[in-house]
Amino acid sequence: MTALRAQRAQQIADGKAAGDAWKGHGHGLVSTTKNGTPIEPRDLNRYFEALCARAEVRRVRFHDLRHTCASLLHEQGADARMIMEVLGHSSIRVTMDIYTFVRLDSQRSAFDRVGDALRGDGSRPDDDDGTAGVPVTV
Repeated sequence: MTALRAQRAQQIADGKAAGDAWKGHGHGLVSTTKNGTPIEPRDLNRYFEALCARAEVRRVRFHDLRHTCASLLHEQGADARMIMEVLGHSSIRVTMDIYTFVRLDSQRSAFDRVGDALRGDGSRPDDDDGTAGVPVTV
């Protein structure tokens, strides 16, 4: 809420500074250009890339933030319908098939179970007797 209030205050200041050139009346947009018009997608992407560079974080596409949001919500146990509504989808299938991913710890657990089955003795990787990686004749 703090960030949204700050954005709104900035937008009001931009409107005053633009005077008669302000085009943002009645649009209800959260983020606009300095004269109140919608931000062009290319400009948003360039701005986001500049922010990533300034913050010295790995460059990702702006759209990837949607995937990250969905995956983090999913990982935190959010209901699929709630994630669908946050992303504005009309189908849970789209949300779950495209925007969520299997948790990394779930993948590790599954591979640990496969390793246990292949060893056949029920041992865990923590119980390694030093023979891991030794070729086996089948």
